[in-house]
Amino acid sequence: MKKRSWLLFTLMVLIWGSNWSVMKIGLKFVSPLNLVMQRFLLASIALLPALALERRKLPRDRWTWIKLVLLALINAVGITSTNIGLLYEFSGLSSLLTYTQPLFVFCLAVPFLGEKVSITKALGIILGFFGVIALYVERYSSPLVFSNPILFLILGAFIWAVSVIYYKRTLTHVDPAIVNIVQFPIGTVFLLIITLMLEGLTFSGNITYIFSILYMSVFGSAIGFTIWLFLIREEEATIVSASSLIVPAIALFFGWVFLGETFGYLSLLGFLLIFIGVYLVNKPPNKSSNESLIVSADSSSKLNKKD
Repeated sequence: MKKRSWLLFTLMVLIWGSNWSVMKIGLKFVSPLNLVMQRFLLASIALLPALALERRKLPRDRWTWIKLVLLALINAVGITSTNIGLLYEFSGLSSLLTYTQPLFVFCLAVPFLGEKVSITKALGIILGFFGVIALYVERYSSPLVFSNPILFLILGAFIWAVSVIYYKRTLTHVDPAIVNIVQFPIGTVFLLIITLMLEGLTFSGNITYIFSILYMSVFGSAIGFTIWLFLIREEEATIVSASSLIVPAIALFFGWVFLGETFGYLSLLGFLLIFIGVYLVNKPPNKSSNESLIVSADSSSKLNKKD
């Protein structure tokens, strides 16, 4: 990634690394549907100044609006699925499972985006994933049982990967801030309808919840997701997604600093594997050597064109 991208990526990682504990706190007060709906609503409000400044960049063609609506619905379903799983699982495990997303992106980017995958990049993704597994083994001694919450978290990870590929292929010509300015209100309306149909609206006046939902909305969504879309637009999807494997490690670090949570040698090994994996994924190709490609996507270059 370029230097500017690295700076933005670091900010996003710090925000999202701390956001998992905040989401878990918020779910103590309201249901996942209510939480995500309120988060999208407040994120929409937080982006109003950006709308005032960037309204000239709003798309004018019908097909772009249709694509934006579809992206909004995909993200609303995916984030809701993740929060349903988070409600019944520890925040650490939830973050680890959600960040299986890079593996799905890795599998989808070649056929749908025509990205080339080198042996070095594939090795980096594999090492990063094993680092995540090491963090899980250290934190949870019991075997991983695929219960309903686990399936919701993995489903959320898959849908997130789909949204990455969909945005990269069809909507990179739209400014990332504009994408969020449009998708958060649409997601709010969609989730409001679903919430009213299934359980009704609830809101907590507890000061802890208010601070939690504000942090999730302003930092986790309005700022974090705008940076994320910018990085996906500017860099290869596999590189950005694989680099995000560092978020669970940062989440555990925040737990150690602020919550007194401990970690041992396996966690340190996990951190090391993740950092090595992120380095390999972002390592520039050596022009003096002909590194073999696992998949060559030259024949699929047409997929990179805007729909």
